[in-house]
Amino acid sequence: MSTLQNKIDFAVIFRVTNANPNGDPLNGNRPRTDYSNYGEMSDVSIKRKIRDRLLERWIDTGRNDDGNMIFVQSDDRKADDAKNLRERYKKGLNESAGLDEIISAATKRWFDVRAFGQVFPFKGNKKPAKKEASEDSGDGDTGVSIGIRGPVSIQPAISVSEIEIKTIQITKSTSLEGDGINRQADQMGTKHSLEGSFIYVFYGSMNPQLAEKTGFSDADAEAIKQVLPRLFENDEAAARPAGSMEVLKVIWWKHNCKAGQYSSAKVHATLDRKSIKADGSYELATLDNLIPEEVDGF
Repeated sequence: MSTLQNKIDFAVIFRVTNANPNGDPLNGNRPRTDYSNYGEMSDVSIKRKIRDRLLERWIDTGRNDDGNMIFVQSDDRKADDAKNLRERYKKGLNESAGLDEIISAATKRWFDVRAFGQVFPFKGNKKPAKKEASEDSGDGDTGVSIGIRGPVSIQPAISVSEIEIKTIQITKSTSLEGDGINRQADQMGTKHSLEGSFIYVFYGSMNPQLAEKTGFSDADAEAIKQVLPRLFENDEAAARPAGSMEVLKVIWWKHNCKAGQYSSAKVHATLDRKSIKADGSYELATLDNLIPEEVDGF
């Protein structure tokens, strides 16, 4: 299978209504904001949802084979019995192989490694022969620290307007510890969400040069394109009730060459975040000989 033959840029416009799209653990799990009070959703969170949708798709279609496996699986959506990433790595790869063989095997086996890259910072199982043995001595730890750079990059999602956050008080009336007889009085807590509906947008790109190093193919790019309109399906949680997050539009620019007809900055600028309206409608500037495909959300 040939690797990605055309540079691809893309953008996703979505709506969040009375939900917390991505809580900030350093701020009481309130919805993330920048210093100008625009809402944020981290690229890590977006990649997590892409991985989950891909994994669901492979399982549903019976194609959860080597080339479509997901390495970074969340605990509640696992397709194997690995307890952690180290265990999944050991079961999937031959640790005694050389560096190039490990990289080749990892990118062939796991879709997300092939797409987003991955760092394998695992310690070895052998104990140092001497306490004073250094990393450069040739003794001791035989761990692996491998970095793979993926061709698919995704930016954080930013709201098109300043957001408003609603905080409500909640109570917990169950016993957290003990035998339940000497139960404490109801404990107070808080829950945060956006107050109303707000539009967000994020941008991404696929680099054919980096795809050559990981084996990322045109079929892999198409798989991501297929799941982007369904990014928030089957992703319900207490902070994100069903239907509270909805993809409105996926915009897909496919260049006619590997190097790209224009820089990603120029392509993304044709969808100016400030030009996107509160109802999700937008205006696209044009670039000569680069016509975007506009795909409706699921």
